[in-house]
This record gives sequence, structure tokens and C-alpha cells, in this order.
Amino acid sequence: MPRVETPLTRDQIITAAENVLRRFGPAKATVVDVARALGVSHAAVYRHVANKAALRDLVVGKWMEQTMPPLRAISAASGPAPKRLRKFFDTLIAIKRRRATEDPEFFSAYRALAAGASALAADHVGELVELVAAIIRSGVKEGTFRKVDPVTTGRAVLLASLRFHHPVHSDEWNAPTIDEDFAAVWSLLMEGLCVSKSKRA
Repeated sequence: MPRVETPLTRDQIITAAENVLRRFGPAKATVVDVARALGVSHAAVYRHVANKAALRDLVVGKWMEQTMPPLRAISAASGPAPKRLRKFFDTLIAIKRRRATEDPEFFSAYRALAAGASALAADHVGELVELVAAIIRSGVKEGTFRKVDPVTTGRAVLLASLRFHHPVHSDEWNAPTIDEDFAAVWSLLMEGLCVSKSKRA
């Protein structure tokens, strides 16, 4: 009698894929490995993902989405824009560092996978820019930030701070001066963005 397989869920596939990536790494992990980890035929997994690239996108998409809720909340909150903007980046940096420390095997695999998921990465960065732009826009309105284009400036702030939160720079995050370096970069950014108290008076 042929084996009857229980229908898989997307979350089951992603969880199994994460475990396989930890074990084999992104170069060697395959859809067949994921099926074997789930105890099902590879055809059962292929009903949900067309190929290895689609499996990669599921894993990368979940990882990226998990970073977003606290950042969305900060962007949507009230309060002085300069403080919210700093809290946004402090939170973004803390999330990335925590993941790199708590799950280094998967973080390393994610870093390699994300490099190939250009469309997902572009969407992720696009949302980050919009969230930062929303804070900058409120700062312009309240008079704490200069009259700048929020989207262009949001993208510039993200680019200027990449070393401190982009996974490609994770090997640098344990540098003894990393927090001091970020403080210096942030001070420079805010000096250019903020309206001086004398001008606000």
C-alpha cells in the first residue's frame, strides 16, 4: 500500500530548511535534504517550492520579516523624531547582533543566502527606507530636522550606517571600538540633519 503523507505546511518546510542549512550550509543543502529531514518524499516538498532558489527565498523572507515588527512600531510611534530615529537604529543593530551571536551557524548561512535573494533584499531595504523616512518626515514637520527629502535622506542614513547592521559586516561587530565608531558616525549624521536649538528658538 503506498504511503499516505500528511500535508506539509509552509512553516514546517521553513523550519526543516533552517535546520538543514545549519547542518550542511547553503552550498550543499538541497530540497531532497529538507524532504529527508521531514520524513517525506521530495515530491511533497516540491508541491510548495519549485526549486532550491524558492526554498532559499522562503527562509530569507521569514528571517527578514522577523526583524521588522519592532522597527515598524518605533517608526509609527509618537515622540521627538531624533530620539525615535536613534532608537530605530539601536534596535536594528541589536536585533542583528543578537541573531549573529545566538545562532551563528544559521546567521552565516543566511548571509550567504541573502546575497542571492536580490529581489527580497531590495524589498527589505525599501521598507527600511520608508520606515526611516517616516521618522524623518515627522522630524521635519516638528521642526527638529532640516527641510530635506525624507526618502532620499532615509536611504542615505541607512547607507551611512551599513557597517553596523548589514550582515556582510558581521565579522566587524566584535571590534572593541564598534560602539564608539557608531556613536561618531551618528553624531556626524545628526549634526547634518538636525536643526540647531538656536534655529528652533
